[in-house]
Amino acid sequence: MIDGSGRIWGGAVGLGTVAITGAAGNIGSVVRQALRNDVTRLILLDRTPLHPCASNEEVHTVDLRDAAAVEVALSGADSVLHLGGLPDEAPLAALLEANVLGTHHVLEAARRTGIDRVVLASSNRVTGFYPTAHVTSPHEPVRPDGLYGVSKAAIEALGQMYADKFDLSVICLRIGSFEERPTELRHLATWLSPRDAVGYIRAALTAPRSTRFTTVYAVSANTRRFWELPEQSALAYTPVDNAELHAASIPEARTPADPSAPQAGPYALPDFTLKHIPR
Repeated sequence: MIDGSGRIWGGAVGLGTVAITGAAGNIGSVVRQALRNDVTRLILLDRTPLHPCASNEEVHTVDLRDAAAVEVALSGADSVLHLGGLPDEAPLAALLEANVLGTHHVLEAARRTGIDRVVLASSNRVTGFYPTAHVTSPHEPVRPDGLYGVSKAAIEALGQMYADKFDLSVICLRIGSFEERPTELRHLATWLSPRDAVGYIRAALTAPRSTRFTTVYAVSANTRRFWELPEQSALAYTPVDNAELHAASIPEARTPADPSAPQAGPYALPDFTLKHIPR
């Protein structure tokens, strides 16, 4: 089993060789450090040049739009944590190229090289238009709050297709607000602490290969959260951190929430997307 620290108990579960795309990013950097001593080999991919920090690290400067380069870099991995891509609202063409096409290249490389577990970094913004009073399940229809959310819904669909058609084991993590600590009102519901992020990712990498496809929200155990925590049958991790412990430092924390407001907050405003649409 995996406890709130992300440590594995009740018998060792080997991580083997793990590849991380987007390894230079905020989450990638944290996970790289957390997994370094628990893997046989760590393959790190990013457009930003990286340097190995341990003898078991292997680095590749790769653009995910280059299918051949992605396949070469991922060769020999047992599992892939796919974090790479554009992380926020952008023109649709750019999101389709970086997020959707890039994810396709990762999944196709996994199929061609025999990698049987791919963990895809999706986003809570796939369902950003559900109201804050609604506790959203990953089984409900998507309601993306913008073009970025649309691109993440598309990568989930790609993951489902590769699981169904090619027998890959794919786990999608709808990542919350990854921050060292919550700093704004919305974070009291959406915060994902670094400790819990590592816990979710460890659980996803080590889940039984019989898990063919699942989607879960990766969010801390926040009192005000509006997403369902994973069922143990879907992903065996229980988050331990709670944004409420930081509420006193957020001035708006005592302001009653509008139950009909979209969960995405400002990301759901028309202008947030319109500035990325050519006129």
